[in-house]
Amino acid sequence: MIACGVVGVFWLSPIAQDPTYHEFSDRRALAGIPNFWNVFSNLPFVLVGAFGLTRAFDLSRSVSRTAYLILCIGVILVGFGSAYYHYWPSTSTLLWDRLPMAVAFMALFSLVVRDRVSERLGGVILWPLIFAGVASVGYWYWSELQGRGDLRAYGVVQFLPVVLIPLMLLLYRGQGLSAPLLWGTLVMYALAKSAEHFDQIIYESIRLLSGHSIKHLLASIAVLWTIISVPQSNYGEP
Repeated sequence: MIACGVVGVFWLSPIAQDPTYHEFSDRRALAGIPNFWNVFSNLPFVLVGAFGLTRAFDLSRSVSRTAYLILCIGVILVGFGSAYYHYWPSTSTLLWDRLPMAVAFMALFSLVVRDRVSERLGGVILWPLIFAGVASVGYWYWSELQGRGDLRAYGVVQFLPVVLIPLMLLLYRGQGLSAPLLWGTLVMYALAKSAEHFDQIIYESIRLLSGHSIKHLLASIAVLWTIISVPQSNYGEP
């Protein structure tokens, strides 16, 4: 699956960044902050990541503390990076949104591989995955600077785990990660991406929040369910 996904994506022509990507529907300013709701709606990421850190030193032995800490710190940085990007939407600020997102995705993927496939494999691939995530964003940004943007590597990093994690949940018995909560994570993530896609339609319909702001809220709930899915040391004890 991994080989087919990577070969399939790179068989395509380079995928350039949509030039309208930075044009969000809700540009209202509040308290002197432009794009206020798209900025402020990132606060839940910081809170959820901080909550995750409070659980970091009471984890089950089946969980990699390193991968879990990287996940939580990555989520916190997603909150700050995305807020920074939405305060001043541009290619240069989008870099700081995508970098921590790629790191968090790779840490989660490593946790699921460790839980569902092989504890040893999950540990071995953690840092190569982190490197691949960072490199994919770095390559995209470099290609943008060269005037020939290419999102293919970043697309693999972001979307291949979304395909592989459900397969691992279906095919392998886990050691502790809660499958129902991980399924909930995937559903929430799908809803978040849908809200992002219908950004303007949602904003024109309800006029309170845009689809992109709602995307941040739904994605933060997805992360919360992921963090709660990770067992603590007293997991299963009376």
